[in-house]
Amino acid sequence: MLNWYRTIVDSDRYALADLPPSQRFQIMATLSLMWTAIFCAGTGAWLWYGQIAVAHVLVVLGLVATTATFRSARRSDNRRRRRLAPASMSDRQIWVKRNG
Repeated sequence: MLNWYRTIVDSDRYALADLPPSQRFQIMATLSLMWTAIFCAGTGAWLWYGQIAVAHVLVVLGLVATTATFRSARRSDNRRRRRLAPASMSDRQIWVKRNG
């Protein structure tokens, strides 16, 4: 479970790590808004209908969207790495050199 947590939250390990910080923030903020809506809708459905099936469907849809987002980022990262020349620096190295 800790490994899954680190895969999503640890900025050195997750699939969005090679994106510029502003894009990373935007994607993570959108995902957090989506998860907030899912849990609020699930709680509301539980209180109104008493059926946990609705909450399960929302969680599964959220997992599908999150997985698709991270897979898409990983694929685009692999494409970007193939396009970079061997002597060029990644966005992260440039960021560290400028701000470090």
